[in-house]
Amino acid sequence: MVELIFKDEVYAIIGAALGVYNTLRPGFAKGIYQESLEIEATKRRLPFVPQQEISVFYKETRLKKFYVADFVFYEKIIVEIKALDKLTTREESQMLNYLKATRYPVGLLVNFGNPDELEWKRMVGVAATNYRINQSRRFIRED
Repeated sequence: MVELIFKDEVYAIIGAALGVYNTLRPGFAKGIYQESLEIEATKRRLPFVPQQEISVFYKETRLKKFYVADFVFYEKIIVEIKALDKLTTREESQMLNYLKATRYPVGLLVNFGNPDELEWKRMVGVAATNYRINQSRRFIRED
C-alpha cells in the first residue's frame, strides 16, 4: 500500500480551504480567497507563509529569478489558489513545473471558483522521493 506523504498536513490545509469556500462561495477574485485563507489558517494554527519567494533551479543552477507561491504551508507544501470555473490541465502543468523547478515535494491546487464544490488537486513532485517514513510515521528528508 502506498503511503501519502504529508497526508495530515494536506488534510488540514483542505479543511481550512473548505471553511473559506463554505463561507464565501464562488464569485470573488483570487485576492479575497487568499486573504480569507490566511485568516482561516491562522485561526487553525497552521504554519504558513503567504506570497513566499522560492528559488528556482535550472538543472543544478539556481536562477536569479524566483517564483512567488501563493502559500507555503509547513515549509514544504506549495499551495496555489485559483478562482476559476474549473481547473484544467494548464493549471496542473503549471503546478508540476513549479514542483520540478523549486524541488518542493508536494503541491496543492485549490480552486474556489467552481460553483458546485471546492475543487482541489494534490500533486507530488520529484523531490517527494527524498522523503521516507520513519517508525513514528513522520516523514524525514533524506538528502
